[in-house]
Amino acid sequence: MRACLIGSILCCLGLTTLPPQPLAAETRLPKVLTDHMVVQRQKPIRIWGWDDPGQVVQVSLGDETVTGTADDQGRWAVDLAAREAGGPFEIKVAGSSERTLGDILIGEVWICSGQSNMEWPVAASDNPEQEIREANHPRIRHLKIPHIPATSPQDDVATDGWQVCSPETVPGFTAVGYFFARELERELDVPIGLVGSNWGGTRIEPWTPPQGFRSVEALKEISDALDTFPTVNADGGINFQTPLALYNGMIAPLVPMRVRGAIWYQGESNNGEGMLYHEKMKALIGGWRDLWQDPEMPFYFVQLAPFRYGGDPTALAGIWEAQLESLAIPHTGMAVTTDITQLDDIHPRNKQDVGRRLSLWALAGPYGREGIVVSGPLYREMKVEGSKIRLHFDHVGSGLVSLDEQPLNSSTIAGKDGNNVEAQATIDGDSIVVSAESVSEPVAVRFGWHQEATPNLGNVERLPASPFRTSRD
Repeated sequence: MRACLIGSILCCLGLTTLPPQPLAAETRLPKVLTDHMVVQRQKPIRIWGWDDPGQVVQVSLGDETVTGTADDQGRWAVDLAAREAGGPFEIKVAGSSERTLGDILIGEVWICSGQSNMEWPVAASDNPEQEIREANHPRIRHLKIPHIPATSPQDDVATDGWQVCSPETVPGFTAVGYFFARELERELDVPIGLVGSNWGGTRIEPWTPPQGFRSVEALKEISDALDTFPTVNADGGINFQTPLALYNGMIAPLVPMRVRGAIWYQGESNNGEGMLYHEKMKALIGGWRDLWQDPEMPFYFVQLAPFRYGGDPTALAGIWEAQLESLAIPHTGMAVTTDITQLDDIHPRNKQDVGRRLSLWALAGPYGREGIVVSGPLYREMKVEGSKIRLHFDHVGSGLVSLDEQPLNSSTIAGKDGNNVEAQATIDGDSIVVSAESVSEPVAVRFGWHQEATPNLGNVERLPASPFRTSRD
């Protein structure tokens, strides 16, 4: 009787005396695979996730169905056939449970990484009201990766999912990425996906995977100590500025995703390192290419803008030189920004031209567009002609010009004593002639070699020349 009474009471309360039941099995997808995503065209479409060990999982797109089986750790992955651009489509996943991803587009996918100038949003860039109002580009999609360092490589990362570009969503998009995507969408007429994995104020080291460090002899001190990274702060939190920290938390979870390439805007936090930064660029680029198993993965980066950092006024020029040297790495490109500057603000608001200049490299690179001038003049060689030095350049385009129609500025010349004095520079065909009355036997030239320099040399296509020096002595 007592048992019956208790049972009646429990039933009235909506409770039961039955033993607890195990949770239902579930087919889980990573949080980077959501509705509205863009998947890379012309490459197998990778779909992956987790389920009970041994569970068979079917993935369907249109009339194609592929099957995978979860391994002992519950992980599974399948590849759908490569397709040309198009959509929208649905991707259906059926294992222990069923999932459907809707409004999927097939197009071009780019990683947008670096520090604050890449994270900088459309809402804080030039002409924001008009840019936001006119941002009706539903084929441009953006996935923001949150700031999450980790002590080991992660296989998932929390996100708010892919966002469709509209006046409501675009204010928070990476501005450089958005303006890059806008150019590509117009020129290629395909969907563009942007994966915004960036964090203001970060150094290059935390973004670099271990195999990147190990591949560069100059970074042996770091590679030998990789087991000690990332370090932990006194409060127990992960020091996100140490090697591997952001690779672990913000890049590793993306690796199964097929992408076309990466755009990169970073270096301010490594200012002062000179050519060592070039070695770190080699590690980053090589490391990412190894991760994605794509040795020709396009990697296009932004050369830093002039800024009044203080301290050694030529330290920034050392980073410029390292970035210029990084163009020797195959399948890279560099957007010069010496004319896009606010000397008292490290975040120039003109992100439109930055994105457009990066897009020139992409259009001429993997997209095979011919006749595109991708860069302003880049120093190639010098010849001494009596008391003058003649400079020759690559990427002269349709011809060398003064961008502001004033005499060329920001040049110095040095004799055998090594003293650099202000020089006169004039355009002579596709070369520049540099001289100074006080230097009769010149040996070297510097151009734009100061953190506040805003040199006016460019080409007819309105692309500025990169700062350089003819000798590192």
